Amino acid sequence: MLSPANRMRRRDEFGVAVRRGQRAGRPTLVLHLLTRPDVPDPPLVGFVVARSVGNAVVRNRVRRRLRHLMRDHVHRLPRGSLLVVRANPAAAEARADDLAADLDSALERVRRRPARPTSKGRR
Repeated sequence: MLSPANRMRRRDEFGVAVRRGQRAGRPTLVLHLLTRPDVPDPPLVGFVVARSVGNAVVRNRVRRRLRHLMRDHVHRLPRGSLLVVRANPAAAEARADDLAADLDSALERVRRRPARPTSKGRR
């Protein structure tokens, strides 16, 4: 299970990661990674599993599977980073190894990309 110290809980953290972070999509999930090199905190990971994925039982199962998979990857994230993992409806039917492969691939893509330039006039 993912450590409570690495779980994102605040709405504003989710919002800033989705708006300003690097995005990588795969068939079963989409990742948004915002690296903040000036923040010394441990990396935070949040999960978004919408109703389109399935009923409450299915959504919770998908969230547990994603948390379990992220446990092995959180140490590779830079300190202070914010990562949002959004499950697509295909995640409900996906096999565990397919979900893990999509997560690995998306993480590699967002970590390789250069950070977006920030404009001072936009929020």
